Formats: sequence, structure tokens, C-alpha cells
Amino acid sequence: MGLLMLVALTACHKEEQAVEGVAQKAANAERQAQATATLRDQQRAQLASIPLPTKSLYIDIREPGAWANPFLSVEADSLDLRVNLADANPSQVGEGTMMRPAAARRQELQLRPPDLAAAIVALPPSAWRYGRVIAVAEAPGASPKDRAKIRRNVEAAIQQLNDIGILVEEWPTR
Repeated sequence: MGLLMLVALTACHKEEQAVEGVAQKAANAERQAQATATLRDQQRAQLASIPLPTKSLYIDIREPGAWANPFLSVEADSLDLRVNLADANPSQVGEGTMMRPAAARRQELQLRPPDLAAAIVALPPSAWRYGRVIAVAEAPGASPKDRAKIRRNVEAAIQQLNDIGILVEEWPTR
């Protein structure tokens, strides 16, 4: 009888420890969710200075090279972000010539998918000529076996961008 009592007490104690562990994991998950929400709210606030998109400025653009806002090309393991910075010289004289080529203001960054929101928030307001909209496309020439992974990355990128208040203009795969 005493042995049965001891086994019952031990089982109850282990059950209490398991419940405490689950409660602690739930509390940690709640704290992490609050921290993520706070970070997302801070990122949205930083992007609030960029105006909402003006679709009439970009509706007729069909070529990635003609897109003036940030352009995101999604690959299987990384993201390529192309940014066209504004010309620092406000004068119209010599604009687009050899002395002030547009290609000199183009930057291409390779990112890990979790770093996308931070990279977007870090872009200067002058990179957003159409307002708060970004073009997203699957990387051209990707291997057919990587298509499913690339599509998942596209969907995750769109979700991240929408979470911080960026409109996504998804471009078709060519």
C-alpha cells in the first residue's frame, strides 16, 4: 500500500512539472509575440513618412528595368533587392547623361528572407517614387525543382511586406 502511495505521489509530481513547463512555454511565446508586434509597429511608424502608392504612376510599367521603386527578386535561398536612389542634384541640366547616369544610383542587395523588413525600413524615402509599393517577382531562370520553395518564399515575403504596410505589386514569372 505504501509503495502504491509513493508511485501515485511521484506520478502527480511529474504531471505538475509537465503542466508548469507547458505554462512557461506559453508565457514565453506570448512575450515573443508581443515583442514581434512591437517591432512591426515601430517599422510601420518609420515607413509612415512615405506616401501611399499612386497607381497612375506605375500602371503602364511592364519591364523590371523601368520600375523606379524597390524591386524584389525572390530566389530559393535568398532575396535580391534592387533599389534606385534619387538623383541628389535637383537640377535638370545633364540629367541622365554620362555625367549623371541613372545606373550609378542603382544598388542591388542580397538578403536573407528574415532580414527583408529591416532592409525595407532602412531605405531612404527618395527610393519610393511611386509611394509605398514594391514589385515582387520570382527569380528568372530558376531551376524547376526550386519552384515550390521559391513560391513559398514569395508568399512569405509578401506577408512580411504587407505586415509593415507596403503594397505589393506581384509580377508574373517569365
